[in-house]
Amino acid sequence: MKMVKQLKSEMANVVIGKNDVVELMFNALINKGHVLLESVPGTGKTLLAKSFAKTLDADFKRIQFTPDVLPSDVTGIQFFNPKEQNFELRPGPIMTNVLLADEINRATPRTQSSLLEVMEERQVTIDGVTLPIPGPFMVVATQNPIESQQGTFPLPEAQMDRFFIQVDMGYPTLEEEKQIMNSYRVEDPIQQLSSLFTKEEILEFQNEVKNIKVSSIVQDYILDIVHTTRNHEEIELGVSPRGTLALMRAAQGNAFINGKEFVLPEDVKKMAPYVLSHRIVLTMEGSLKKTNKQIIDDVLSRVTVPVEATL
Repeated sequence: MKMVKQLKSEMANVVIGKNDVVELMFNALINKGHVLLESVPGTGKTLLAKSFAKTLDADFKRIQFTPDVLPSDVTGIQFFNPKEQNFELRPGPIMTNVLLADEINRATPRTQSSLLEVMEERQVTIDGVTLPIPGPFMVVATQNPIESQQGTFPLPEAQMDRFFIQVDMGYPTLEEEKQIMNSYRVEDPIQQLSSLFTKEEILEFQNEVKNIKVSSIVQDYILDIVHTTRNHEEIELGVSPRGTLALMRAAQGNAFINGKEFVLPEDVKKMAPYVLSHRIVLTMEGSLKKTNKQIIDDVLSRVTVPVEATL
């Protein structure tokens, strides 16, 4: 898809060596999904989210989560206007197109839960008043690895399941880091980013991606993967039906981005680690031996991939 190549080229000036992550974020956007970026501090999670939002001609807001942030700081409040002598509704930063939830795991569980309704139903309830969120809408959340950080609150499984994909940013290579040094030596290149997509174009993409065909054979392949997670000896909690749908849609998105009219098993296999890894809970023994991604790789190796002749 020409416009995705243009997006990756534009963002490559700001976020070095993350073309694959940019493509994954675009996949989530056209599927009305949300993204969880995870990595150690200083690897460009916030910069990536801000840069991606800037390439969209859409509203963007950011919440810096800390333990003292309240749910009303996210959703909004009813406040008393002494001049008018009545209560007025003041929506919070949730009323936007792209919301950056920075360091989401530093917020308390109560504040984290304030995002559940809006992420799933694209509406927010403030003191009994329900407001729809204008489309397109996307949450890009960042978090540092829980194991090495103090003062964090692990996201519950219900919230993790609402993220379309989870991406580990990782460290840049030696060559990429040198390029970062040269790019940022004089000025911040994010100021040079330009908008590439309008809201209307994004909504059109969201409608078009639904038309990507998924054959019965590919559907069975997706189901085999999901059901293997539910019967794996090292997985305590397997992938939910929401995860099944997310994997199908992510595969449609990958096919759409690559100019195909139908999903191939390779699209499913490529997207599975990003869609499924954060949706499983390992047993105690499993977590001591492997990571979630390694377990998903093991699941994929156990499931027979359909050959093209049968599609």
